[in-house]
Amino acid sequence: MISDTLHSQSGSANSTSDSRAVQLELESSLGAIYMRNGLPLRFALPGAVSQKTPAPVSMDLESIRQTGHQYLTQRLLFILTALLALISFSIPAANAQSFTTTARVKRVAPFQSFDTEEGSRVRITSDSSLDDYKVFESAGRFHILIPQADASETDSLQGRAFVDMKVERDGSDLDISFLLQPGAKATVAQKFNRLDVTFTFSPDAAAKIVLVAAERVTSTQAPPSELSSNTLARNENASLSATPIPTPDPKSSSKKNEKDAKSSDSKSTTVTSQPVSKPGIVLPAEKAAPVRIPKLDKPPVIDGHLDDEVWKQAATFKDFYQFKPGDNIAPSKPTEVLIGYDAKFIYMAFHAFDEPGKVRATVAKRDNIFDDDWIGVLLDTFNDSRRAYELLFNPLGVQADAIFTEGRNDDFSFDLVMDSKGSITDDGYVVEVAIPFKSLHYEAGKDKLWGIHLLRTIKRFNNEQDSWMPIARDNSSTLNQEGHITGLEGISTERTLELIPSLTVSETGRRVPSYLPVPAGQTDFGRMVNEPVKIDPGLTAKFGLTPTVTLDLAINPDFAQVEADQTVVTANQRFPIFFEEKRPFFLEGIDIFQTPLTVVHTRAIIDPDIAIKLSGKRGRNTFGIMAASDNGPGNFTGADLLDPANAPFINKNAYIGVMRLKHDVGKGESTIGMEATTYNFIEKHNDLLSLDGRFRLDKKSVASFQVVGTTTRTNFFEPDQNQNIFRTGNAFAYFFRYDYDSRNFGWNYDARGFTRDYRADVGFTRRTNNNRHGLFVYYHTDQKPKATLIRTNFHVLPEIQFDWQGRIQSWGLENQVDFNLKNQTNFGVGVSLNYERIFEEEFGATRNASSLSCFSAAQLQSNPLWHCGFAGDDSERSTHRNNIYGFAGTTPSKKYSLNMFTIYNWGAFDFDFGAGPRFPRVSPAALLDPNAPLDPGKGNEWHLDGNVTYQPTNALRLSLDYTKDRLVRRDTGRLAFDENIYALRGTYQFTRFTFARARIDYETIEERVRAQFLLGWAPNPGTSLYVGYNDDLNFNGYGPVSGLLEPGFRRNGRTFFIKMSYLFRKSF
Repeated sequence: MISDTLHSQSGSANSTSDSRAVQLELESSLGAIYMRNGLPLRFALPGAVSQKTPAPVSMDLESIRQTGHQYLTQRLLFILTALLALISFSIPAANAQSFTTTARVKRVAPFQSFDTEEGSRVRITSDSSLDDYKVFESAGRFHILIPQADASETDSLQGRAFVDMKVERDGSDLDISFLLQPGAKATVAQKFNRLDVTFTFSPDAAAKIVLVAAERVTSTQAPPSELSSNTLARNENASLSATPIPTPDPKSSSKKNEKDAKSSDSKSTTVTSQPVSKPGIVLPAEKAAPVRIPKLDKPPVIDGHLDDEVWKQAATFKDFYQFKPGDNIAPSKPTEVLIGYDAKFIYMAFHAFDEPGKVRATVAKRDNIFDDDWIGVLLDTFNDSRRAYELLFNPLGVQADAIFTEGRNDDFSFDLVMDSKGSITDDGYVVEVAIPFKSLHYEAGKDKLWGIHLLRTIKRFNNEQDSWMPIARDNSSTLNQEGHITGLEGISTERTLELIPSLTVSETGRRVPSYLPVPAGQTDFGRMVNEPVKIDPGLTAKFGLTPTVTLDLAINPDFAQVEADQTVVTANQRFPIFFEEKRPFFLEGIDIFQTPLTVVHTRAIIDPDIAIKLSGKRGRNTFGIMAASDNGPGNFTGADLLDPANAPFINKNAYIGVMRLKHDVGKGESTIGMEATTYNFIEKHNDLLSLDGRFRLDKKSVASFQVVGTTTRTNFFEPDQNQNIFRTGNAFAYFFRYDYDSRNFGWNYDARGFTRDYRADVGFTRRTNNNRHGLFVYYHTDQKPKATLIRTNFHVLPEIQFDWQGRIQSWGLENQVDFNLKNQTNFGVGVSLNYERIFEEEFGATRNASSLSCFSAAQLQSNPLWHCGFAGDDSERSTHRNNIYGFAGTTPSKKYSLNMFTIYNWGAFDFDFGAGPRFPRVSPAALLDPNAPLDPGKGNEWHLDGNVTYQPTNALRLSLDYTKDRLVRRDTGRLAFDENIYALRGTYQFTRFTFARARIDYETIEERVRAQFLLGWAPNPGTSLYVGYNDDLNFNGYGPVSGLLEPGFRRNGRTFFIKMSYLFRKSF
């Protein structure tokens, strides 16, 4: 239970309150020195709270300088030590070719054997934990694999229910195998450093056992609808039963594949897949065991045609399952995938059988293929079931690449250097892919295992999704259900250096006042002034220290955004709006730094002069370090340069550091991690430390948490004093979530909170002094692939929010039902009942006299000691806000799609901010005095979002987005604001890499038109050429110079730019 009250600091300059919930002593024991222009301004003891004018500390200037020098030196040494430690940890000292991790070798004691009534038991004991063991079955033998283990002092045994035991070395791993008697099965129980292997014997089951003598390279099986009800799979408690396996069809393998299978069978298989399948589905041996990928004699030509003889050497994957909307049934169309490799590339060929005239394919830009049919792969190169490369391709070979992380949204900001070509054929389409190993992070070495999912989507069949491995609906993890490949040996482990020099040339114009004063009664429309041409060179470098660790460096990086942020409604918004990161340097490896409470959001780094980042994974440890010098906070232009208040900050840089560590726990996708950030600028210092974890409890349940402590030295607004106070604030935040997902039913409980002084200056925080707890419960029916109504979904969401003083801020109850229909059509409706309560200290000053009635600015000016946040007698307001909403979407053909969302709120708050000169404040207090304190009140609000996309040809795509938001006050009947945003976009894709794009946004509150025109060529990530023009105009709007209404079109600013970069890639 969360305490209703969090006591504040005592205010003493020499001590801190014992009742503070969390106190993080991140500062040096010597205290903190705050400096400007190299001179000390003030000295703060740890945890002390200083007022606007800090109490002087009795120290001479030289002592302060020495103390500050010691403090800064300690911080610098700490950062350098951590950086050097991670670099040295990342580079292997021995075996530089395989880059294997040196780990402590487990010593296994002599085995013990006991007879039981049902069979026998073998006990395996080690001098350290055996929680990383794996089990699998191959060629009729039951295997137990213990990584990094030695059993030189052990002997083989015999016992009831097994006839032979072998102890073999597989590299640094120990492979213990047993030949089971007919009808026998084996289970394993682990207790810290002990494995108890129990063998039981059932004579009646002996006749049902079919043992496979060899693992085949070619993956074949009967269609899912024809498979028997038995399966060879490892269950959740690590027991493995020998159960019937379909006998391989000898006609399905060529003589060469049979030869490869025999040769591969002579090698010890070191790892096992973990298939999880729907009851009644047999997982054949070739899917339950890892598939060995053959090494090709020569590389295939990547041209989208399967006419190279070398593809006959590749491993074949076929017999897919349809898992959406069907439930692991036979797919509508067959799919085959070929995989091979050489020293530098892994090659894949996808053959999607279909009617060529019905294949959906367009010449699209990268990551924009999801209105087409597509095929792809998830590659879990560390086999940890936590993170994978998601590489997708439309029928023409256009790429979409992302990082797939369990429990998060796919991150399509990631771009991988690879080659792909596709073509539509007489029997469907073919896509060929060559993926350089140097583009991937992976662990090299003999018999390493990679997880793999092979996927296909057929849009016209109700967005059908097929997979080579069955994907069970009662398992919320995708990667825990992956298949596995092995045999990737002799891979080149060269280190790769990437250099991307860039150059941006731009000219910007803006409207400024006229040279001569404008006569009285006339409007000063201003004049356009072109600033000098700006030439901005930059360099980004990436060096692969190992196949798993990368060092990134950016010097004056080119952070010009080719694509501007989307125009959004800002009227009546209480809290900051989140904008996604789009800059390539920060997008690389961004998933490492992500946590539930967004303690790192790199858009807080505005314009760095230099930035460095080290990230990677070693064994079970993932890490990332980032540091930047940001000139954004001190970069003032125009009139801001002349403001005396800005003088101390001009041309000063902020210094930012981030460190992230994450450790994989157990056999599933569980992790525990920490993150630390620091932000330092003049009169603004913020340090943060976080601990987080995510734990898979079973195949349906996941629990995650995060706790954060912060200490900040900056100006805090004090509502009771109505002024900013420069002081230290220590704060706390927490997050907890439990998810349960089953076949038809699921729920999650989400709780998070932030204390009042919480600041994450390198992250993003929407609201402080707030706790939010919610329970989301859902139910959906089974999908019916052939029906008009495919699926029905229901959900309910009760939620409550309260502050750290125990006061209710809001509560709500939302109910929704939606329907999935054929032709990719869906619609739904919802009703929400809500209560909302606001307090004047959330908006400004608190009234300092209980009897004070604030009605006008003149009343407050009559006594300078009076202050309040809300007009009237009440220091708080409340409303019952009820709404009804609906949404719908359809994509009936590849040419067009429609989407719509609308909501009507009864009792929505008008916070009385106003919306510019076109929509001034309309509260009762503001109508009497425009400068009166805020007077929030109830109103009725209507919001609408709509989108239409039309694609008349494969190369041309047009879209129109429309947003409307309208609020009317109840008490005055006045229109608070009426916002309309139109966004028209058009893209013509000349080729996969060359395009022309136009975008025009028009919003009515400011009557502003923004346009962007861009011609681009981007053949691969890192190499690009863009020529663009941006325009900013008013249309019957208020001018930036005069502040008056101006008729017609008036230009406010414009920018012309040329941006170019080139990727140099060298391995050595």
